[in-house]
Amino acid sequence: MTARVTLREAADFLLARDDYLILSHRRPDGDTVGSCAALCLALRAVGKRAWVYPNPQFTPKFMPYLEGLTAEMQNAKCKMQNEDDREGVRCTVVSCDVAARSLLPYGMEEAAVELALDHHGTNEGFAARTHADESRAACGEVILELLPLLGAPLTKEMAEALYVAISTDTGCFRYANVTDNTFRCAAACVAAGAEIYPINRVFFETKRRARLKLEARLIEEMEFFAEGRVAVSAIPDSLIAELGLTEDDIDDISGFGRSVEGVDLAVMLREVEGGRGKISLRASPAFNAAAICARLGGGGHPGAAGASVDGGIPAAREAILKAISREIALE
Repeated sequence: MTARVTLREAADFLLARDDYLILSHRRPDGDTVGSCAALCLALRAVGKRAWVYPNPQFTPKFMPYLEGLTAEMQNAKCKMQNEDDREGVRCTVVSCDVAARSLLPYGMEEAAVELALDHHGTNEGFAARTHADESRAACGEVILELLPLLGAPLTKEMAEALYVAISTDTGCFRYANVTDNTFRCAAACVAAGAEIYPINRVFFETKRRARLKLEARLIEEMEFFAEGRVAVSAIPDSLIAELGLTEDDIDDISGFGRSVEGVDLAVMLREVEGGRGKISLRASPAFNAAAICARLGGGGHPGAAGASVDGGIPAAREAILKAISREIALE
């Protein structure tokens, strides 16, 4: 069972250990990537040996922030639990922005995570120690607040990684999770030298033509319920192949339905490994997305949550509509 620790206790733990392997989550987004990168840089700044695990799902959009930080396991000379027969040193495993063991990257599903740094109130406590501050809009805010406790100065490189983390998890400061602390953290990144215009350009302004074609298809095929308050969209693998989409093209697509006037709950459905259907739910303050997804074994935040079910997209659609119907009549 996990021990809930303060940020000070988390810092003391990190200062007392060495040889860190830092884990992101599956289908990595800007928050997990930026948080991992900044933490790795901070640990190195205070004399620790640290690497970010080379998540096989990292996409080209995020690779500039991971340059020089990832290492193949043999190069890191790092071994995990049950690998005492291999040469190397035992790593201290830390995760950033990972709310459940099932979200650990492929290849690390059984890792013995010593410390989880997170901002999900639904964190299941899979690590030996957990610091999860759900008052923070992004895990990047948690990492930024950790730096002075480690004695690590905020460098330009760290600041840009953390700005990616915070800006992407808040929709460039548009979502309901934004607080006054979010703006203070962003300002601290800018003050430390983060060049935010190119970041904003890449993540919030520029779209490939394939992404625009996807948006056109989603608009055409979107289903509406409850007099337009609920919108449901799906992206089957066949559509991804047809349009030539990459993961970078669909990284932030989950909330697309919320851009339609009158929509309070936007559902995005996708196919995932093992024939399961992945549900991403985005909600206005009138609803709690985490509570709805919890009925399906998922979780997240009040404004953004997810779950997955067996049976692919059809089963996922049926399951989420049933869960939503407990909150609002869908006829």
